[in-house]
Amino acid sequence: MKFLGHTYKGKDDTGDSVGLLISILVRYPEVATINFDPGQQVLKFNFIASRVLKHDEMNRFSRRLLDSIEVFNKLENKVTRLSAVDYQECGNFTMIEIQRDVETLVREEIALIVALFRQSLEGSLIQEDNGSFYEEDLLIQEEIIDHMLESVKGCAGDKKLFAFREEGRVLVFNK
Repeated sequence: MKFLGHTYKGKDDTGDSVGLLISILVRYPEVATINFDPGQQVLKFNFIASRVLKHDEMNRFSRRLLDSIEVFNKLENKVTRLSAVDYQECGNFTMIEIQRDVETLVREEIALIVALFRQSLEGSLIQEDNGSFYEEDLLIQEEIIDHMLESVKGCAGDKKLFAFREEGRVLVFNK
């Protein structure tokens, strides 16, 4: 996977936000796109299933996901401000969006969310092939995610960011 370099002039938090989005997409190939709204302090993770999920199946999965996030945060002695799941059908695909407030989000919770997607949508979760990464590269990405998450907490920037993969590259745009 290649990374597009881009120099931002202005606040450091924009660079950290861009770094966070890139690192999440690199570390977790199951995440199709990710949005960051610094004003609302919300990250939106988007996943794609290669089939249409039935309404009751999606409701069970959403409940399981939200319950898991709640339990995780209770164990961490945190109260989340925002945990939401939304989905929509697009042709033969299902797009699933998870919204989380940045203030209480940690990398371990992101890993939990991704693991639940892998387990629940086994065989139909669309993901990028990241076979070219070594385990130590992934561990470095995890450290970067930890650092960048802490860095963007409480930083009220004005640039909403959107990141996705295209042809093996991670692209980041401000909305």
